[in-house]
Amino acid sequence: MSHPFSALSPDTVMSAAESIGFWPAGEPFALNSYENRVLMFRDDEARRWVIKFYRPGRWSDAAIQEEHDFLQELEQAGVPVVPPWRNEEGQSLHHYQAFRFALFAQYAGQAPELDNPAHLFALGEVLGRLHKVSHQKAFEHRASLKLADGIADAEQRVVQSQWLNKFQRRAYEAVIQKLQRQLVSSSLDTASLIRCHGDCHLGNVLGRDEQFTLVDFDDCLMAPAIQDIWMLLPTDEPNGWRAQLSEISEGYEESLAFPHEQMTLIEPLRAYRLIRHSAWLVSRWDDPAFPRAFPWMAESGYWDQHIRQLEQQSLQLEQPMWLA
Repeated sequence: MSHPFSALSPDTVMSAAESIGFWPAGEPFALNSYENRVLMFRDDEARRWVIKFYRPGRWSDAAIQEEHDFLQELEQAGVPVVPPWRNEEGQSLHHYQAFRFALFAQYAGQAPELDNPAHLFALGEVLGRLHKVSHQKAFEHRASLKLADGIADAEQRVVQSQWLNKFQRRAYEAVIQKLQRQLVSSSLDTASLIRCHGDCHLGNVLGRDEQFTLVDFDDCLMAPAIQDIWMLLPTDEPNGWRAQLSEISEGYEESLAFPHEQMTLIEPLRAYRLIRHSAWLVSRWDDPAFPRAFPWMAESGYWDQHIRQLEQQSLQLEQPMWLA
């Protein structure tokens, strides 16, 4: 059975761009993206564009549109983001054959340096400005983050996959069940959820001269504000973690009070992401891009390491490092 993206040839990409009035000057260049397909091209006026084809069946049209509208709202508020291009009718989500796609102006930059206090302050400032807008209303069509939600499904996907031997399967089930109990007991106040980027790691923050722009809001959702902060912190280095957080929080507080009360959610959120990430890889293995990009997932050593990492994370939940 062919994968839905197998029909996305270079000619199809170019035809999709042409269908909304853009004329690529040469074949598109594929960028690193696995959940969706993202390519860059230059048009006949030498402008650089990123064209993003959404994975069929993942998001509803309403959820994608809500992402686009959030980006436009942020841009209008002066938050540095890259909103999708809209046609004269104001449409940002387009259709070509079986695909849904959007077009973005290419933004080039470098990730912030986490040992540079000025970069950390600027990063915190951008996140504070983002969350100030986020508080103004809620998503209606995007997901809400719920700790322990989907863990049973993730466990089932991994256990039923071909990768684990019987000893790994037994160890994996034991640690996942323990983590699930720990996550259920973690306090996540639904009243504190705001519109968040959702996947705010260094690869999605691009900068020039201490000015940073947030990109790729594909995973935006309702979540605690700390969701957009914790992935930027080296949680395995407590001393560096505290120093970096101090700079980020100073920048953040240019716009909002920093959510210190949410710090206890960092390790639960990290555990949640670790579990969901491995299940995501398993669930996408029929997509040819995944075996090429993650060949080590088929190795027994990866699953041994992953189980040890989950066990260590469970210990962190018992005694969070920031309370040590």
